[in-house]
Amino acid sequence: MSRFGNLEFNGQHAAETRQSETLSDEARCLREADVLFRRGDFEQALRQFARAMECNPSNPACWVGQVRMLVELDEVEEANQWADKALDRFPRDPEVLAAKAVALARRGDSRAALAFSDAAIEEHNQNPYVWLSRGDVLLARAEKRAEYCFAKALGAAAGDWLWAWLAARVHYVHHKFSLALKLATQALALDSSQAVVWYQIGRCQLALGLEAAADESFRQGRELDPQCPEADRVRHHDLPGSTWRRWHERWKTWFRS
Repeated sequence: MSRFGNLEFNGQHAAETRQSETLSDEARCLREADVLFRRGDFEQALRQFARAMECNPSNPACWVGQVRMLVELDEVEEANQWADKALDRFPRDPEVLAAKAVALARRGDSRAALAFSDAAIEEHNQNPYVWLSRGDVLLARAEKRAEYCFAKALGAAAGDWLWAWLAARVHYVHHKFSLALKLATQALALDSSQAVVWYQIGRCQLALGLEAAADESFRQGRELDPQCPEADRVRHHDLPGSTWRRWHERWKTWFRS
């Protein structure tokens, strides 16, 4: 069952059930969702985007946020379904189109994903997510133009570490570990206090066989935020080969201490 099966966004349902909510409630939910997103707590961020949507289902940012969090949680089919619902309401919104493109690319339909990405670009929106999404789609298609799109995303982000971190995550998903590490290091240069960045660096280092460096990066992340959701993902991370098996038991003990 969908985690949002109890929400019905048809007719005036949201307005009727949330008449007492104000714009400040919507804004509060979106601010909290952003904080949780930046902490790597995609599950709780998803809930806040859903609450914001209840307050104002006419805001495409709520829908886009929900689709993006589902993608981060690897709930690709559900992300695709919610992207379709968003498109019914906002058929020309560039970020909705971009979110649909990523959902399609992650489920293996890179041809359709490219069509939606093209449509997002044609809206002439310079939002970094539109370019990040296109880079994601082009990486899925193994196209060299992808790196240009990531550069555009970072250029539009005005020095916000979030986008370099997200670009690193996208590259990691597509097994471009060296480029992922480079981008995560860029995010670190912008803000070294973010635990999620240290964890992402550690995952990249581990994938590249840099075990001692990964150990130090995970230690830094743990010191900054012992409860960071990325710590749990590291514990349950699945890498092939002896490296992961050798270190897995050590990390389970290390993260409990």
